[in-house]
Amino acid sequence: MLTLYGQYMSRAQRCLWTLEELGVPYQHVKTNQTLGESRTPEFLKINPNGHVPALKDGDFILWESMAIAMYVAKKYGQGSLWPASVEDEGHVMQWALWASLEVETFVVNFLRHAMLYPPEKRRPELAEEALRVLPAPLKVLDDALAGREYLVGNRFSVADINVSTVLLLADVYKHLGVDTFGNVTGWLQRVADRPAWQKLPSLK
Repeated sequence: MLTLYGQYMSRAQRCLWTLEELGVPYQHVKTNQTLGESRTPEFLKINPNGHVPALKDGDFILWESMAIAMYVAKKYGQGSLWPASVEDEGHVMQWALWASLEVETFVVNFLRHAMLYPPEKRRPELAEEALRVLPAPLKVLDDALAGREYLVGNRFSVADINVSTVLLLADVYKHLGVDTFGNVTGWLQRVADRPAWQKLPSLK
């Protein structure tokens, strides 16, 4: 059985969503990074970076949330969450890298420095930078979704999970002006209506 380490309100969210979409049996070891549970000697043997999530599949260990989601989708979701063609596989990987490099850092900075951190720890310039930088990649995403419901092959896939969770985490998208991008807004609503996503809060 697969074992996933991490808590719901973390990047483990996309891994939990992928597992729930596919109905794959797994054990969820709730590991709270904020409380230091990912820095114990036992956990560092699983992920020496000291971060969640991490996945164990027998003797195989994998960390990095988007890699885990793609691994699970490819192993258990061929033809559903994982596309059939090499070209669409390339697009799945493209969108994962795009989300990581172009969007996630700024979203996380905004979340921390405008919403989560106590005032004395906040750096307002990082939240302001996020608001300044994010409209450009959001326009790229909005254009890519024009005339289509999903990112790859026009069917729901792990690409939608990896990218949408960047914006859905803690509902941060509501504070980033995403409502000015109609295609992105409609897409986020479609993916957030999925039963597997709706189930995730019960996994806290």
